[in-house]
Amino acid sequence: MATVELRFSALPEHVRTARLVAAAVARRSGVDEAVLDEVRLAVGEACSRAVGLHQSGGISAPVQVLLIDEEKQFSIEVGDEAPRSAPGDRAPGALGEDPDMETEEDEMGLAVISGLVDDVEVTAGEHGGQIRMTWPTAPPAAVLP
Repeated sequence: MATVELRFSALPEHVRTARLVAAAVARRSGVDEAVLDEVRLAVGEACSRAVGLHQSGGISAPVQVLLIDEEKQFSIEVGDEAPRSAPGDRAPGALGEDPDMETEEDEMGLAVISGLVDDVEVTAGEHGGQIRMTWPTAPPAAVLP
């Protein structure tokens, strides 16, 4: 199992780089060419979501992306350090933002990711959250002499 770790400052301009790196590593891992656009879009959405959570929460820690090449699958984990509380315990967002609007945007982003990726796990807690997306990989092609 090979893992590539990418950390970047929570700035929107770094999301493009994360998308490009994810697509390149997915290609090398054996993810079908037809799915690479979905990988790029899903990673872009997950990273944009993490950047937004960091910025709205005033969190200076970097966003973490793990690209994991396993035997028959390729996974990407996008982690943030934005604490989440139980529904109903919501405090107003930064600068007076509407927490319900933030929740709607968050749910929309997760819906987009779920539409692009068949195998998605979302976890969140007081120390941050993580989105794990998994795609099947093809076995390496046999090299003919």
